[in-house]
Amino acid sequence: MTQTSYANSAPQSCFLTVPDGLRLHYLDYPSPSPQRLPLICLPGLARSADDFSRVASEINARGRRVIAIDYRGRGQSDWDRDWRGYTLDREQSDIFAILAKAEISQAVFLGTSRGGMHIMRICAHRPSLVRAAILNDIGPKIENDGLLRIKRYVGKLPPLNSMSDTIALMRMSMAPSFPSVEWDDWETYARHTFIEKNGKIVLRYDPELSHTLDAVTPDSEYETFWREFDFLKKVNLLVIRGETSDIFSKETLEEMRRIAQNLQSLTVMGQGHAPLLLDRSTIEKIALFLDGCP
Repeated sequence: MTQTSYANSAPQSCFLTVPDGLRLHYLDYPSPSPQRLPLICLPGLARSADDFSRVASEINARGRRVIAIDYRGRGQSDWDRDWRGYTLDREQSDIFAILAKAEISQAVFLGTSRGGMHIMRICAHRPSLVRAAILNDIGPKIENDGLLRIKRYVGKLPPLNSMSDTIALMRMSMAPSFPSVEWDDWETYARHTFIEKNGKIVLRYDPELSHTLDAVTPDSEYETFWREFDFLKKVNLLVIRGETSDIFSKETLEEMRRIAQNLQSLTVMGQGHAPLLLDRSTIEKIALFLDGCP
């Protein structure tokens, strides 16, 4: 595969200490075009701001400021001393604190999985903040089978001797649901998930995040976000679904389309939960959608 060349944006690593003492990290891709609203990127449960590196560079090159956030316990943000701090409410408070520091009162949002849950909740709490939104493989109803699958691997790390072994493991374990992903993108995704530290491969997030899924059982029902999603029907909305997703069903997408007449949708073929946002086709479609946003 020929590696796509993206604009040479230089994000700034920014830090903020929140009231409970944790130091949070976010990437700020500045833009000289303040007339465009910034794009705020919110990652998945155990993911980091780096997941948006290609999307952010492309959108930034088109004249829009981009901010990608590391939640507490992920990426370069501090780990919480108590895993009970890894809640949607606490993370939402952190997001608001970062937006306040960045002097952002209105924005366009892109959220993968948990990030999309945050977008729905943020729009319900502060409707004027969200002017347009992109939900990546998430909807108001989350499928329990997918949550059980995620529970089996979050916070768990088999012994790995090198990054090449790590890349091979990720490709082998995820390829059935992601048959269209090329080797170069597996390497990028692996480096967004793990780092080499003191000669060892370690996770880029706090393993205690696994406790956020303790209540997920074969008989459990995860909370739904239909009331929160109702607020998004007033804004431009792009919903991305992975073709083989086990978290976001076709039926949920159809119900969302019925509620939000302004909803555009994109199916990423050959990818599951959640589309990696690394392929040129998906990035271009996101960029085209954003071209039509404030």
